[in-house]
Amino acid sequence: MSQKPNLSTAMTNLITEVRGVFPFYEPESSICGDSCEGCPKKLLELVDTELCYWEDQVKHGTAPTFDELNRVGKLCKNVRRGLKRNGLVD
Repeated sequence: MSQKPNLSTAMTNLITEVRGVFPFYEPESSICGDSCEGCPKKLLELVDTELCYWEDQVKHGTAPTFDELNRVGKLCKNVRRGLKRNGLVD
């Protein structure tokens, strides 16, 4: 049976996965249009800020709590839903 990752590793894995899926630096993610449902630019900025914060915390040896990991995961899930409505992710 494989061991579950510790919270720092889980946060790092979450950050890596989100950075691989979300279109942070794609031109279409920063365009404001008439058919916007939730502002993708602001949603991505919110997630990027949170991910940068946790990258720095983990790098300096501060492990997240389970609740913090859960909160970041929930934020990313909700933002992904908004990005999907705007056609920026599958």
